[in-house]
Amino acid sequence: MLEWRGDFFHSTREDFMKMLLVSIALIALAGSAMAQDTPTRLTPDALTWKENPAFPKGVQIATLVGDPTKAGDVVVLRIKFPPNFQMPPHTHPYSEVVTIVSGSVGTSHGEKFEKIGELLKPGSLWVYPAKHAHYAWTGNEEGILQVQFIGPGGIDYINPADDPRKKTQ
Repeated sequence: MLEWRGDFFHSTREDFMKMLLVSIALIALAGSAMAQDTPTRLTPDALTWKENPAFPKGVQIATLVGDPTKAGDVVVLRIKFPPNFQMPPHTHPYSEVVTIVSGSVGTSHGEKFEKIGELLKPGSLWVYPAKHAHYAWTGNEEGILQVQFIGPGGIDYINPADDPRKKTQ
């Protein structure tokens, strides 16, 4: 809640963080609309799904807009989680805006995996700030997320043993 104190307004840290996250989400959404010089249309059947060595086995990613390796690029990804999946606690170097496209997905934050909260339905949205530890899970069906961020991309697992890039084959 904003309070008037003398010449200016003061707000609590929680209110400031809420305003900051909403601002980031709006900037990311507006930026994605301007991300390309030519009109682009993608249909779900035209997506190319690929595994990514930075994600656990079974997770597939499709890049819709941008280049995740380029700094400053607006990036839109779809991420497909298999049924009964647990994404370990991790962070990203960017703030992300996440929307559930299909299936039901649970998400919470912290450095320890705990199924806190309910599975969210398609259309649900959340925003996590950069370097904020979080995790996700699915129920009995696959879940597809749309993730928007400003590149470069990246993922760091809280527990290094969870990082598939560090596991021996």
